[in-house]
Amino acid sequence: MDEAKNPVIRTAIVEDERQIREGLTTLINRTNGYRCTGSFRSMEEALEGIKYEVPDIALCDIGLPGMSGIEGIRILKERYPQLEVLMLTVYDDDDRIFDALCAGASGYLLKRTSSARLLEGLREAVTGGAPISPEIASRVIKLFRDIRPPERADYELTPHETRLLKLIVEGHNYTTAAEELGVSYNTVKFHMRHVYEKLQVHSKSEAVAKALRDRLIE
Repeated sequence: MDEAKNPVIRTAIVEDERQIREGLTTLINRTNGYRCTGSFRSMEEALEGIKYEVPDIALCDIGLPGMSGIEGIRILKERYPQLEVLMLTVYDDDDRIFDALCAGASGYLLKRTSSARLLEGLREAVTGGAPISPEIASRVIKLFRDIRPPERADYELTPHETRLLKLIVEGHNYTTAAEELGVSYNTVKFHMRHVYEKLQVHSKSEAVAKALRDRLIE
C-alpha cells in the first residue's frame, strides 16, 4: 500500500462494551490502511487520552457511562476542529440523530453495520464524505425538512454551489459528487470550501444541517 497516496487512517474508539470495543480494535488494527490509536471505555477517558496522539477520526458510541457521546462530540470538535467523529450506535431515534449531527458528527452508523461498510465509512468520513446508514438517511432528510424557519435564508450561494450542496445532503461524498457534476475531486473540494465559508460552518455535517434547517435546497 502506498501510504503517500493512501495514508493510514488513525482511529480512536470510544465504546463502553468491552466485547464490541475489543472487536473494533482488532478489526481496525488487522486491516491495511487503518490503525487504532486508542480504545476508551468512556468519553472522559477519551478526552484525557486522545491528546497524546490525536487521531484522524473518533468512532463513538452515544450511550456511554458519564458524559454521553453527543456531549463529547462538542468538546472534541472544539479542541480538535480537524478531527472527524463518526457515531456508531444502536440508537435510531430522531432526537439523538438530530443532536449528533448538530453537534458536529461526520456520520451516523448503526452497530449492525457490516465490518466492510464500517471501514468504508471511516475512510469516507476522513475524505469528505458523510456516511449514514441507509435506514437513517431518509429520516435525517425528513427530520430537517420538518423544521421550517420563518423564511428561506439566503447565504448568497451560487447555483453551482447549491447543486453541489444538494448532492452532499443526498449522501454523496466529494468523489461521487465530482463524478455526478463532471468535474474533478479538487474542484469539488475548492467549491465546498467556499460553501463552508458562506454558511459559516466547519464540517460537512454542519453544512448539511444548515442546508436543511434553513431550506437552502429543495
